[in-house]
Amino acid sequence: MVEPSVIEPSVIEMWVGTINGYLWGSVLIYLLSACGIWFTVRLKGLQFRRFFHMFTILKSSRKSSSQGISSFQALCTSLAARVGTGNLMGVAVAISLGGAGAVFWMWLIALVGMATAFAESTLGQLYKERDSNGNFRGGPAYYMSKGLNNKKLAVTFSLCLFFGYGFVFSAVQANSITSAFNGSYGFNPLYTGIAITFGAGFIVMGGLKNIARFAELTVPFMGLLYLIVCFGVIWMNIEKVPMVINDIFASALGLKEAGSGLVGAAIVQGVKRGLYSNEAGMGSAPNAAAAAEPFPPHPVSQGYIQMLAVFFDTIVICSCTAILILLFKETGGDAHGVQLTQQALAYQVGPWGGDFITIAILLFAFTSIVANYAYADNNLKYLKMDNLLGRWFLRVGFLLMLVFGSVATLPEVIALADLSTGLMTVVNVTALFMLSKVVVKITKDYHQQQDKGLLPTYLPDEQEQHTLNLTKGIWQKKQNETSD
Repeated sequence: MVEPSVIEPSVIEMWVGTINGYLWGSVLIYLLSACGIWFTVRLKGLQFRRFFHMFTILKSSRKSSSQGISSFQALCTSLAARVGTGNLMGVAVAISLGGAGAVFWMWLIALVGMATAFAESTLGQLYKERDSNGNFRGGPAYYMSKGLNNKKLAVTFSLCLFFGYGFVFSAVQANSITSAFNGSYGFNPLYTGIAITFGAGFIVMGGLKNIARFAELTVPFMGLLYLIVCFGVIWMNIEKVPMVINDIFASALGLKEAGSGLVGAAIVQGVKRGLYSNEAGMGSAPNAAAAAEPFPPHPVSQGYIQMLAVFFDTIVICSCTAILILLFKETGGDAHGVQLTQQALAYQVGPWGGDFITIAILLFAFTSIVANYAYADNNLKYLKMDNLLGRWFLRVGFLLMLVFGSVATLPEVIALADLSTGLMTVVNVTALFMLSKVVVKITKDYHQQQDKGLLPTYLPDEQEQHTLNLTKGIWQKKQNETSD
C-alpha cells in the first residue's frame, strides 16, 4: 500500500489536501476501526475462535481450474499489493512519530481488520462473474451493483480504484524504487525506471493468470527471505526482546512516565499505519479474492484466505520490522523513514544490511506494482472496457506512468490518489455495513457444514439466488471439480 506523502503543498493540494486531512486524519480511522469491530462482533470473533482454520484451508489452497486462479495465487496477489514499502518505511514512520506504543495499536487494528478483510473478500467471491474469456472477475463494484442494486455507487468505486491502482500508485512505487537505488548506488532514475517498466510490461501483458503465477513465485520468496533475516537479528538479541515487548505495551498504555504524553500519537500513528499496510476495508483485496476458484468450494473459504493475508502482512512482517527498529533505537539512533530501517539492520549485520533493505524495497514495491495492475484490470469488465481497446489503454497508460513516476515528483497526483483511495474506502465500508446480514448468513452456512464434518460447498437454491441477486451459473456447478 502506498503511504500518503508528506510533501510541500501546491495549489491543487491546498484544496485536495484539506479533504485528505479529514479523510485520513479522522474519518477513515474511525470508520475502518468501527467496521472491524462491527464484523468481529457480528461474526462472534471468528478470527480468534477459528484462527487455525485459516492455515487448514491454506494446505489445499493450490487447487484451481481453467476458470480461476488458485486460492494460494489469490493470497499471493493480495499480499503482493499489501506488502509494500509501507512495511519497511511506514512502520519506521509510526515509531518515529508515535513511539514504541504505536506498534501495539498497529497490532490491534490488524486483529479487528481481519474480520473486515474476511467480510469484503467473502462478498467479492460470492458476487463474482465470468468475463469474455471465461475467467472469474468480481470485487466491491460487483457486490454493490448486485447485492445493493446500486450501480452509481459501484461506478464511483470502480473509477476511484481504476485511477488509483491503475496509474498513480504504481508510479509512486516506481519512484520509491528509483529513489532507493539512486541514493544507495547513484543509479540514474530514468534508466532504473525503464528497466522496471520493461519488467512489469513483460508480466502484465500475460493477463491476470500470468500476474498470479508471478506473485505465487515471488511473494513467498520475498517474504521468507526478509523474515529469515529479521528472525536472525531477533535471535541474536533474544535477551533484549522481552524488554522491547514490554516497552511496546507500556508506551501504548501510558505506563511509562516519559512516554505517557505520546499515547495519543501512538494510537493515531499505529492505527494509520496498520490500515495503510494491510488495506483491510479499502476494497482492493476482494478483486483478487473474486478471481479465485475457492477450495472448499464456498465463498467463505476465500474470506479465510484473505484474512490470513492481513495477519501475515501486519502481525508478522510489520512486527519484525518494528522489533528490528526498536532494538536499534535503544542505541540512540535518530534516523527517520526507510533510512531508520536501513540503519537498524546495518547496525546488527554490517553494511550489507542497508543494501539488503534497498533490494527488499525493490522486491516489495515491484510486486505491489504488478498487483496494482491486476486490481485495475479486474475492473475493466464492470466499466465496460473489457475489450482490446480498453486493455491496451490500461496497459499503455500503466507503463507510461511507471516511467513518469520514476523521474518525477508527484505531489499533486499523489494528493489526488490519496483522495481517490479515501473515497473508495468510504464507499466500500458503507457497502460492507449494508451487506453485513449476507456475510453473517453465508458464514453460518459454511460453519454448519464444517461442524457436521462435511466439505463446505455453496449450492444456493433458486430462491436464494434470486434473493441475493447472484450471477446465474456461478454456483450451480459443484466447484470441487478442480485440478491441482
